[in-house]
Amino acid sequence: MSLYDYIAAAPKAELHVHLEGAIQPSTLLMLAKRHRVDLPADNEAELRKWYRFRDFHHFIEVYVAITKCLRTVEDFELIVYEFGADMARQNIRYAEVTFSPSTHLWINGVDQDVWFTGLTEGRRRVKASYGCEINWVFDLVRNDYPELARFDYTTRVAVEGRDDGVVALGLGGMEAGFPPAPFAPWFDRARAAGLHSAPHAGEHAGPASIRDAIKYLGAERIGHGVRAIEDPELVDYLAEHRILLEVSPTSNISLGLYPDMASHPLKRLHESGVPVTVNSDDPPLFNTTLTDELALLVDPCGFGRETIDEILLNGVRFSFLPEEHKRRLEADFLDEMRLLWDETES
Repeated sequence: MSLYDYIAAAPKAELHVHLEGAIQPSTLLMLAKRHRVDLPADNEAELRKWYRFRDFHHFIEVYVAITKCLRTVEDFELIVYEFGADMARQNIRYAEVTFSPSTHLWINGVDQDVWFTGLTEGRRRVKASYGCEINWVFDLVRNDYPELARFDYTTRVAVEGRDDGVVALGLGGMEAGFPPAPFAPWFDRARAAGLHSAPHAGEHAGPASIRDAIKYLGAERIGHGVRAIEDPELVDYLAEHRILLEVSPTSNISLGLYPDMASHPLKRLHESGVPVTVNSDDPPLFNTTLTDELALLVDPCGFGRETIDEILLNGVRFSFLPEEHKRRLEADFLDEMRLLWDETES
């Protein structure tokens, strides 16, 4: 069994993927027809071309179009169930999925009773059909600032959803020009209610953004965070304090952070002792999958089995699952990994 085959077969967990950004073009077409929403293309091939990342403004345009096509409980249930089916195809056993509540209320007038009912039913069906588990990270959209009611709304519904799979408050959207510090009151509120902190930082802004996410938001994990490599002291801090970076290589390259994987700091960050996971972020928008992203650990990173296993297991170890649940899931992963390698050696 090659390392590529091993990665495809191995159990996986994903900590950085956006639900809205995981909708396949074929599903979006169907939803657009259902709700009579005009899209820039009326067939899957052309829509897939339109999906492809061009720049951040186009990226937001795609997100807004997706949001306009999500209107009913059934719509939200469908996209969660299809996401779960894709998890099963890739042997992804657990995912912490980012969702942006405020965009659905303010862009489309869809309130909590609709989207959360759909998310919850979809999550239940995924568990029943595939045995895959989904929890939620509800994120503040930083470029909504200073529309403070939107942050109040997202934080409130996140806290209310703790018993239905919401595990953390996130911070997404346009990083440049929207530093972490002003969002501290909402993260304080969420953390006081028992939620975790998982903001994006260190993607379109530099190491200072990561430092401030830790200082002001109590960040336990950092979404992206790759620009930490520009600050050796910060790299040492992340390694010492075991603050994980949720790395999405293809996303980083598509967004212009690095020209190619040869320039990407994933390998250097890992070799410096920073805990990392590999993630798909918005898979159809970047024409990737979690399995594709993990294959980069083999080429060009050149990692062997032990390092690949460590990074796979980080998805469990740094999840926001309860400790006992983590231990059980990690034990299951280890058993399957050993069996895969035993089959290879026999």
